[in-house]
Amino acid sequence: MSQRTKIKALLESEQTNMEVTVKGWIRTFRNNQFIALNDGSTNNNIQVVVDFENTDPALLKRLTTGAAISVVGQLVASLGKGQKVEVKATQIEVLGDSDPEKYPLQPKKHSLEFLREIAHLRFRTNTFGAIFRVRNTLSYAIHRFFNDRGFVYLHTPIITASDAEGAGEAFKVTNLDMANPPRVENGDVDYKQDFFGKATNLTVSGQLEGELGAMALSDIYTFGPTFRAENSNTTRHLAEFWMIEPEMAFYDLEDNMDLAEALLKYVISEALKYNADDIEFLSQRLAEEEKQKPQNERSEMGLTEKLQFCLDNDFQRLTYTEAIDILKESTPNKKKKFQYLVEGWGTDLQSEHERYLVEKHFKKPVILTDYPREIKAFYMRQNDDGKTVRAMDILFPGIGEIVGGSQREERLEKLEQRMDEMGIPKDELWWYLDTRRFGACPHAGFGLGFERLVLFVTGMGNIRDVIPFPRFPKNAEF
Repeated sequence: MSQRTKIKALLESEQTNMEVTVKGWIRTFRNNQFIALNDGSTNNNIQVVVDFENTDPALLKRLTTGAAISVVGQLVASLGKGQKVEVKATQIEVLGDSDPEKYPLQPKKHSLEFLREIAHLRFRTNTFGAIFRVRNTLSYAIHRFFNDRGFVYLHTPIITASDAEGAGEAFKVTNLDMANPPRVENGDVDYKQDFFGKATNLTVSGQLEGELGAMALSDIYTFGPTFRAENSNTTRHLAEFWMIEPEMAFYDLEDNMDLAEALLKYVISEALKYNADDIEFLSQRLAEEEKQKPQNERSEMGLTEKLQFCLDNDFQRLTYTEAIDILKESTPNKKKKFQYLVEGWGTDLQSEHERYLVEKHFKKPVILTDYPREIKAFYMRQNDDGKTVRAMDILFPGIGEIVGGSQREERLEKLEQRMDEMGIPKDELWWYLDTRRFGACPHAGFGLGFERLVLFVTGMGNIRDVIPFPRFPKNAEF
């Protein structure tokens, strides 16, 4: 079997007049002569020129949109516009037919809603080809960033007995007979008879287990699937999504912010470097979409500009208290334009507030620190003022919060006191508290939602379009 060359490599090739083998799926076939062939290595098709007078008519009939073919031919300089090279076919073999009457992806514009219904085929469109190549680059860049800094990649459990956030929005894992589960005297389900001998769920975060690793390996990161049983149908929520969660011993909040900013800048620059064509395509797509919006809702920056903007600016750092003062005095708040008005200190910031700070007030990415303890998780280090914790959130244009993290509470007494206040059972997290009993040290970490990052870098509007097979309420198709 002759060596196949990917279309991306052929289009970038400086050589011509050589025999090549190319394989892919037909995008279009016109005039019984010109095939636009794509293999997913790039959005650009290669033109295959068919000698139709010397080709079996039965074969020509099978060259339909969606069909998979193998072509052997000469790579020659192209006479047509729009491409430097093309393949003059000497041999064509149909590897897989595609019935043109039934193939759902006709060569025309399809809505994103329709493409979600055929997520098994949407990879074949230019939009999704570009998205998933960018997603791949970002994923690889994250591993390279941490590896180059000596971090250990730690796999934390997907099935766990703890709910790290304490929010109770976890998917239960059981092999009990749900129609007739064993029960204890008071009627509750007897999980002692379950597979793990206790109630378990899919993880909402690898952070707590990640901290255990950091207490021996110094710098670790997790990158894995997490799950939230939140009945949310917004454009920013999924039931299954991927999280990057580094945990670092001997880090304080400043170190934490420095690392998170460096990570974001690094992965964005890698996408701009390795996916220039894809980002240019997505940029044009977004510009077209923006034209449909009313003027006041349009973004001030194009996609490439927005990404460059994050690289060129130091992120603005300020406290939650300073942010509240800015928001309270802001025009949209005074004119009651915010959906959620900022009344004063203690307000839980919404996406519209976060975006105002980034896009209108500072005009650069923002890191907010020192949030009220009442609106943050139990494990965050308490400040001496008794009111705030050493938390930090990174806010990006168009998206709001992209990273959430904190310096962790390493003082056993303070941590136990906070768990008591929040009703978090200490006996269930005895192992977590042990890290404060034996060789505790200052440490910090953060979580970066991978799909939110992909959403930002691709300029897409709905998180369901940046994960191959989205899971959300009432949907677990494919």
